[in-house]
Amino acid sequence: MSLGVQGFVFLLAIVLLAICAQNSQARVTHENRVKSKVYLTPKIPQHPGSVSNKTYYNIEFPKGHIAIKSFNAEFVDEEGNPISLQETYLHHWAVVRYYQRKGNKEPKYNSNLGLHQSDLVVARNAGVCNGGLSQFFGLGSETRKTDTHVPDPYGIEVGNPLEAPAGYEEKWMLNVHAIDTRDAVDAMGCAECRCSLYNVTEDKDGQPFKPNYVGGFFCCYDGTQCKVKNGVKSVKRNIYMKYTVEWVDWSDSIVPVKIYIFDVTDSWQKTRIHDCLLEYDVEQCATGVATNDCISARRSHTSIPTSGDVVYGVAHLHNGGIGSVLYGEDGRVICSSRAIYGEGNEAGDEAGYMVGMTTCYPKPGSIKIAKDEVLTLESSYSSKKSHIGVTGFFYILVAES
Repeated sequence: MSLGVQGFVFLLAIVLLAICAQNSQARVTHENRVKSKVYLTPKIPQHPGSVSNKTYYNIEFPKGHIAIKSFNAEFVDEEGNPISLQETYLHHWAVVRYYQRKGNKEPKYNSNLGLHQSDLVVARNAGVCNGGLSQFFGLGSETRKTDTHVPDPYGIEVGNPLEAPAGYEEKWMLNVHAIDTRDAVDAMGCAECRCSLYNVTEDKDGQPFKPNYVGGFFCCYDGTQCKVKNGVKSVKRNIYMKYTVEWVDWSDSIVPVKIYIFDVTDSWQKTRIHDCLLEYDVEQCATGVATNDCISARRSHTSIPTSGDVVYGVAHLHNGGIGSVLYGEDGRVICSSRAIYGEGNEAGDEAGYMVGMTTCYPKPGSIKIAKDEVLTLESSYSSKKSHIGVTGFFYILVAES
């Protein structure tokens, strides 16, 4: 055999070994029952200062009676490259399950969530807020470095045909709020949705803001424009939200979990009313206060109508956030989730931006919540400077007992 042929055979053997190794890895994944698929939203057109806050109905999502094991997301460009928060700020994304009347058409996207359409029934999580925070999954700038994995033997049950109302079918919608901060005069101000930077005095429905509303979610609605530097050439581009879902087929071996989302602005007073305001402002600390003491903490109380074991927990904060703690009625820590900030320029490590939140994975059965136990949520922000329109959500998964 010639040296050339020998070389070719050796190279072919290496390729075959690599293919076998890949197939072996695929089989291991299959044996573990976990399936994974990557999806893309429709394109999101952008130019410097632009805002897109659209809801995409009937998004691609795994079918059948399954247990969701994780849901991850990030912004990418048309080549699939990750996009930095320094260019496009991911204010939030939220995935909501709903039931659509069979045979009815729905819009591909809408600037409003449209949660009260007669042919659309939202299948909320088990959370307590009246009206808002109905999502199954959702994060913000912290998405890339926040673990969303649901540990074994637990799973988020979806696709159960017995749960769909007669004449309806299960579908999913995705709300994505993207702010292009390229060449902005104040990128962080745009990200915080300061009304003065958007030159708006009324909300998307034409209702004027209250005099003390200087910024927040209602100032940076779909189609608004944040102020950019003079003389900047408007470079248009398309981006996408790439989302990856992991799941397993449903079986009796899976322990179902319920999703609860709490809000630190909840004004609950041991009634059925949970008036969650969703956002609030943080005032700058007084002059002369030591920097380390410039911390603004807010507390709220809540409860859940069932008892169970906490299997996962994480907070959702905005830039300036330090962390959140969920306490039991006796003062014990149920879960503490702290902010992770970037230190560089790469996507996922952007200096000055919150790029992740730490999570809680208690040992099975070690953290329990009793039915109607009064829980306390505390969210902390740095108050070295003021912050507008911040959030203090806490997301937990509970296996009922």
